[in-house]
Amino acid sequence: MNFIALFELFVFFLNFLLSLIIIFRERKSTASTWSWLFVINVLPVLGFILYLLIGRGISHYRIFKDRKRFHIGFEKQLGHAEKAFSDRAFVNKMRKNHVIGQLINMLYVEEKSIISTNTDVKIFNDGREKFDALIEDINKAKHHVHMEYYIFRMDHLGHEIYDALLAARRRGVEVRLLMDAWGSNKTKLKEFKELTELGGQVAQFFPLIMPLINPRTNYRLHRKIVVIDGVIGYTGGFNVGDEYASVTKKFGYWRDNHLRLTGDIVYSLQHRFILDWNSQHKFEITEGEPYFPDSIAIGHVATQLVTSGPDEDKEQIKLTYMKMISGAEREIVIQTPYYIPSDALHESLKLALLSGVQVRMMIPNKPDHPLVYWATYFHAADLVKYGAKVYTYENGFVHSKTLIIDGEYASVGSANLDYRSLQLCFEANVVIYDYDIAQKLRSDFMKDLQLSQGLTLELYEQRSNWIRFKEGLARLISPML
Repeated sequence: MNFIALFELFVFFLNFLLSLIIIFRERKSTASTWSWLFVINVLPVLGFILYLLIGRGISHYRIFKDRKRFHIGFEKQLGHAEKAFSDRAFVNKMRKNHVIGQLINMLYVEEKSIISTNTDVKIFNDGREKFDALIEDINKAKHHVHMEYYIFRMDHLGHEIYDALLAARRRGVEVRLLMDAWGSNKTKLKEFKELTELGGQVAQFFPLIMPLINPRTNYRLHRKIVVIDGVIGYTGGFNVGDEYASVTKKFGYWRDNHLRLTGDIVYSLQHRFILDWNSQHKFEITEGEPYFPDSIAIGHVATQLVTSGPDEDKEQIKLTYMKMISGAEREIVIQTPYYIPSDALHESLKLALLSGVQVRMMIPNKPDHPLVYWATYFHAADLVKYGAKVYTYENGFVHSKTLIIDGEYASVGSANLDYRSLQLCFEANVVIYDYDIAQKLRSDFMKDLQLSQGLTLELYEQRSNWIRFKEGLARLISPML
């Protein structure tokens, strides 16, 4: 037997073994399983390398420890929640819309996410306004600034934030910054030398020491959370980089949604940050009391934080999206930069359309990731066939991850409607049970329609053969994107 024959036999058995692992050991969706089987068998050697790089699961790996240690904020929040359920107006709201009551209960039972009814919510859809407010809050910080981002670039905007953190640390404020090692791969820890010399702490989530053989490479911290003094929280879609302040030519205006929150919901954000922070083990927060002060909020909005990640058995944010969609009676409004849904999520929107619910969806008209863009375009066009109204945003790049149901309640956060967000990444959304906030988000969406173009079947069918090829390729490997 010559060398070539031996090599072919080796590749055959390697692919066979890898196929068995994917089918029986990895807990992947059916679509993802078939996509990987296709890749490793069509591209035997390259497929194996790709699987090592981005395909392996994270099952049985204990990422977050001490989940029960920081129960202080949980107990305080639970006390306020018990009062909420004795509030007649709040109870009547849940009785009026039983889906809201079911969703609140589902998130508490499965996520231990407690309803916060004293939240004050401010919405930002312009990056410059959001970061100006954030810097102002950092400048007023007295005890601590906790910050985690998927992308933190040390460009002009990054240095603005960094300077505010330096000033806070010089005042004696505790500063902790957690950034994803992959998303912030161009940012080096040595760039924070001045802050760390002052006693600030900077860490990377899942450092990429050996990315090609690191099973964590494909699982990224996509959350954007800031907690200041335990009383102010930020979360949403904006990362830290010049493009998010709309000053780069590539994307132009960056349209996103981000929230500034006060009230008991900040306890949930703080608890989430501490779990994420302690997961990197270099520095740990061991005392919880100083980070959960008594709430002084005067807000009246009901909110719940929902998080998800590959360390958990249930895809909680996906379940939240599906529960909200299934409960819609009149209208579903969606803004998302990427729409590569699971079959179940896609079918739930089709079912809503067939039931007479109006579905409006806005996606970008320019790609930041080409294959992802064409997969999004294909799936969105499929909804048009069922009567959905899909729009492409023409005024820059829409990055908002927003779902609004019947103009009555909404979800805003970091999670896209795609496989990566809902299965592979660590995400955070806030569900907002408030008519006025939902109407504000819907009003912002309707304004964006003036800067968008409708995607019609006639327009879609005019696409070139080259675009059809890119769509087909993107659709085939979409569970891997």
